[in-house]
Amino acid sequence: MKKQEIINLIEALKNRYPDATCSLDFTTPFELVVAVMLSAQCTDERVNKTTPKLFARCKTIQDFADIDLTELEKLIHPCGFYKNKAKNIKLCAKQVLETFHGEVPHTMDELTSLAGVGRKSANVILLEVFGIAEGIAVDTHAKRISNLIGLSKQKEPEKIEQDLIKIFPKEYLKDINHIFVWHGRNTCIARKPQCDFCVINHLCKFYQSKK
Repeated sequence: MKKQEIINLIEALKNRYPDATCSLDFTTPFELVVAVMLSAQCTDERVNKTTPKLFARCKTIQDFADIDLTELEKLIHPCGFYKNKAKNIKLCAKQVLETFHGEVPHTMDELTSLAGVGRKSANVILLEVFGIAEGIAVDTHAKRISNLIGLSKQKEPEKIEQDLIKIFPKEYLKDINHIFVWHGRNTCIARKPQCDFCVINHLCKFYQSKK
């Protein structure tokens, strides 16, 4: 795509989803770190139903570090992979306390040094907590949309992210995460894309190939 087409694509999606924001509920930086961990292979809706009780029990990072592992597993059980997630949450809390003096770090390298935090999660934390749009969190929606539209032929999230970073002007990076998630949930649905109602179908290789 030409640069103007890329901008038109972003603006069309922004107009279609003017209320697109992060759908995970949190009130502190570390709560978002935990919520993002829990969202791995789990819906944000399920995470948001699980975290109120968890956050009421663990009000500080120290609480997350100190909570009994079995109790934590029970609290986050609905989100799946609870044993691994519980271990990572406790270890991450200890790392933040011991290595970063109780403050969630705000660089990609520091965030990805934390247990359970990969590049995708770090991108979300940087954007939502610190307003830093360094990259793009390529989740299942961003991956599907990027492949269908023709923005990337890659299958691995990090490779897709690099393709998107080359395509999108830097000032639009902060918008991509939200609008791709909302577009994936509402229009470009995995099992049955609503192509005829899509505001960017004229720019989509998948749609054009069906005509």
